[in-house]
Amino acid sequence: MGPHPAVAAIRLAVRRALHDIITHPSRSPETAATAVAASHGTIHAQSRNTLPPSPLVLVACSGGADSMALASALAFEAPKLGVRAGGITVDHGLQPGSDLRADEVVLRLRGLGLDPVESIAVTVGRDGGPEAAARDARYAALDDAAERHGATAILLGHTRDDQAETVLLGLARGSGIRSLSGMAAVSGADGRYRRPFLQLDRQTARKACMAQSLPVWDDPHNTDPAYTRSRLRHEGLPALEKALGKGVVEALARTAQLSRDDADALDSWASQAEASVRDATGLLECAKLYALPPAVRRRILRRAAIDAGAPAGSLFARHIEEVDRLITGWRGQGAINLPGKVVAQRQGGRLVIRQG
Repeated sequence: MGPHPAVAAIRLAVRRALHDIITHPSRSPETAATAVAASHGTIHAQSRNTLPPSPLVLVACSGGADSMALASALAFEAPKLGVRAGGITVDHGLQPGSDLRADEVVLRLRGLGLDPVESIAVTVGRDGGPEAAARDARYAALDDAAERHGATAILLGHTRDDQAETVLLGLARGSGIRSLSGMAAVSGADGRYRRPFLQLDRQTARKACMAQSLPVWDDPHNTDPAYTRSRLRHEGLPALEKALGKGVVEALARTAQLSRDDADALDSWASQAEASVRDATGLLECAKLYALPPAVRRRILRRAAIDAGAPAGSLFARHIEEVDRLITGWRGQGAINLPGKVVAQRQGGRLVIRQG
């Protein structure tokens, strides 16, 4: 008798992610070939000492159902593909006893056979609100862990439900199509972060934990109405499903993928068009910018602002719209102040964007 359907689903998702990791072109051919050979049982004992080490894949685990299901699937699938598997849990220090809870997660990950396993305590700042600050601290810790351990990739347990919530949050911010594209299956430097569960719902992960008798921790922040994502999860999405019927989550996840495809195409177009709208000194020519489609033009303006020093996370659609009016609605207006002390102004038919 085979595994529970939910267990089979999470293992298949992780198997596909691992196979993609070991064959990723950013990895050295020798290491990829080693992992692939191990998956087919073609590595001979006498040659193991001369081969490069197997790639290390870490799982970011909070102890919740999604990440525990992911950790268990990684522990099961990694040895079959010649991949070393480890785990990282991040202690945000936002709740009493969080350090003890992190120690429990470490023990559970080691019990699954993962190695290395580490708990990392972080200090959460205030920039961007509590959710954004915690996320920034978490990813900084994960990046550091990947560098220290020489990990090829880090698996994250975001599900299709998380993706739907991210799309709705982007829609509420009115930040454009890139915001509606949600989370990428592969992101970060050199494709470090992988999200194998984006096609699986949250209940599948929880059922997989139940089928394997894996203890899970339900973060009280996930039900705290003080947090925007929590309100959306427990109030907003149920209200949408009541009004529109079942299938809203799946539709939002499809929207994310379609939006990502469109945004990638527009980004590529903007990259190709940028050189054609600059003069010999590198300044942007307003007349040539005006001739471009708005979606392409605004991407060029945003990239120019970031290159000049504007922080990407603080640069919103309204900022780019104001700069765009220097091109499309020129009435002799003055300079536009952008985040990062960057200033955009029109001078002699050229758009100058620089730190003031």
